[in-house]
Amino acid sequence: MKSVAEPGSPQAGQGVHPTSRRGLARRLTVQALYQWILNQTAPDTLIKEFREMPDGFGRADPQYFGELLHGTVNEAAVLTTQIVPHLDRPLNQLDPVEYSVLLMGAFELNHRPEVPYRVVVNEAVNLAKVFGAEDGYKFVNGVLDKIARQTRVHEINAAG
Repeated sequence: MKSVAEPGSPQAGQGVHPTSRRGLARRLTVQALYQWILNQTAPDTLIKEFREMPDGFGRADPQYFGELLHGTVNEAAVLTTQIVPHLDRPLNQLDPVEYSVLLMGAFELNHRPEVPYRVVVNEAVNLAKVFGAEDGYKFVNGVLDKIARQTRVHEINAAG
């Protein structure tokens, strides 16, 4: 069953459009995570739904999308414990779009060391600008910056 985009949902987002195949995969991952958070839809079901959409995956990297989605969902409990100390509100009051972006960003910071931390944070901030609340991107930036300082210490120190 296809879901209908709600106002403020990732499917309804307009604005900054990523051009890289991985950037497009991140965008799809945030959309899928949003659905997973709201409906607990299984990742394989989400991948099938996205594949069956009129544009399918478009130019997005389908392998990266699958890896991000499965990895983030599988690690969600651990990632959430990493995110919670940096929140300025209880987890149950966190906007599902922001939570989706934070989960994906935290997953990449932890499990994709080949992706520079600045790229991870920048991509997440851009997605929060597109899909999130007006100033949600600032919140996402602050939380992921703190997580990066924990997970990417050597990379940050080497950058100066």
